[in-house]
Amino acid sequence: MTATAMNPAPDMQRRHGQKLCSKTDLVAFSGVAAWLETPQGPKQVALFYLPGFERELYAIDHHDPFSNANVIAHGIVGDIKGAAVVASPIYKQHFRLEDGQCVEDDSVTLATWKVSFKGADVWIEG
Repeated sequence: MTATAMNPAPDMQRRHGQKLCSKTDLVAFSGVAAWLETPQGPKQVALFYLPGFERELYAIDHHDPFSNANVIAHGIVGDIKGAAVVASPIYKQHFRLEDGQCVEDDSVTLATWKVSFKGADVWIEG
């Protein structure tokens, strides 16, 4: 399942972020991919929904730098030392959802975005 971002006017994007999808598009304890409109052009984002946890929603780069493929949303969610992570489905590197840091390689970090629910919609800043 892939959610598609709406394309609000550029000034609206800067002030209020972008609506990416609805909460019903998300899969609990799993990821979905969405398009994010940026000044550099569209970017694929992986959204992770962890209902019942202190922080329920995360947005990180969907692109896996180790395999050079857009697959992060298809990874397995878990935790390492109490930190929520996703394991890339290709070579299995783990990325912390909070900050995108690769657990196995300190030199690699995925981009992250502030994301939140506004009513039944998922909004992202960026």
